[in-house]
Amino acid sequence: MRQIVLIAALVSFLTGSFVSFFMISLYGSELIQPQLVGFIRNPIRSIIEPSDPPKLPEPTIQEKVVAQEEKVVQAVKKASPAVASIIATKDLPVIEQFYVNPFEGDPFFEQFFPDLRVPQFRQKGTEEKQISSGTGFIVSSDGLVVTNKHVVQDTEAHYTVLTNDGRKLAAKVLARDPLQDLAVLKVEVTNLPVVGLGDSDRLNAGQSVIAIGNALGEFRNTVSVGVISGLRRSIIAEGLEGGPAELRDIIQTDAAINPGNSGGPLLNLSGEVVGINTAMARGAENIGFAIPINKAKKAIADVKATGKITYPFLGVRYVIITPDLQKEKQLPVDFGALLSKTEKDPAVTPGSAAEQAGLKEGDIIIEFGGVKVDLEHPLNSLIADRRVKEKVKLKIQRSQNVFEVEVVLEERK
Repeated sequence: MRQIVLIAALVSFLTGSFVSFFMISLYGSELIQPQLVGFIRNPIRSIIEPSDPPKLPEPTIQEKVVAQEEKVVQAVKKASPAVASIIATKDLPVIEQFYVNPFEGDPFFEQFFPDLRVPQFRQKGTEEKQISSGTGFIVSSDGLVVTNKHVVQDTEAHYTVLTNDGRKLAAKVLARDPLQDLAVLKVEVTNLPVVGLGDSDRLNAGQSVIAIGNALGEFRNTVSVGVISGLRRSIIAEGLEGGPAELRDIIQTDAAINPGNSGGPLLNLSGEVVGINTAMARGAENIGFAIPINKAKKAIADVKATGKITYPFLGVRYVIITPDLQKEKQLPVDFGALLSKTEKDPAVTPGSAAEQAGLKEGDIIIEFGGVKVDLEHPLNSLIADRRVKEKVKLKIQRSQNVFEVEVVLEERK
């Protein structure tokens, strides 16, 4: 019996191998799964070392679009609860119109113009009215709200934060940034939803972004989608307190930004804030600008720690050296900050940290804190990244001599 069983097994194996070989020859190897072919070639090895699983097909364009849309939807759902509208109201005079006869009491003229009525205007009390609106976003559960400075620039106005769930909360402006178009408000409510802050230094041109805001002051939580069109832009922004101001190192995006969007978040696809919507280009389509969120993180931290926004102050007037300026003034280097006076201000402010360190007109600051000073790294940006009372080493070029000094940065007044 044992011999019969062994002979039957051997016959079955040979028969199966012959049939498989015949089918491959007749119809092509694609009819046989790779695992099966491997088993026929080496049955023992295939059992011990199974072949790789089949590769999954690449997603189609339609599937990629659906996945992108789902990321946008989820990012908006994540961030929207922490986006708020900011309404500015003010007590304005109520003016009423009334009519008088200018000849009343004059018998001679009144007989010719008895029904003459001339309109006049007078104030009849005051009434609180909305004067502007913008957007903000909540960065702490105890009520800190970030927005643009120009949204809350009227110091005599009253401000109200309208949350996404419909609450109207009286807000106090804690700080207005002296250098940037940023402000921080406070509402006396706890357990508020907050939005996460991303890293704007890791942005790339072409990256998808989402803008949320109170468009036109009428359509709350309006969502627009676009890409990062450019980085490190410099523009002259109008409509700011004190007149036009230069905004440097800001983000350009084609996500629609309209009046009322100011102060709202620019999000990445993870629902994190990477920028603060602040301006749009007039006479153009889909050219908007946002302040990188990393520029606002220091301001937020300052307010949390001290209740105000502070900036360090070195105390110098300067121009950035270019190759053309080097040739014109025959300078020893083609980079750095050349200390120079203006008609109204000296090159070095009396009593400042720069004067205490011995800096003089004509000196060139070539390094600040170990960073080369040039067009890509202007001195004012390097100073703004530091903190008040921080010690910083400066490398100075004076004529042909190079030396280092250490300064303690003061608070900008």
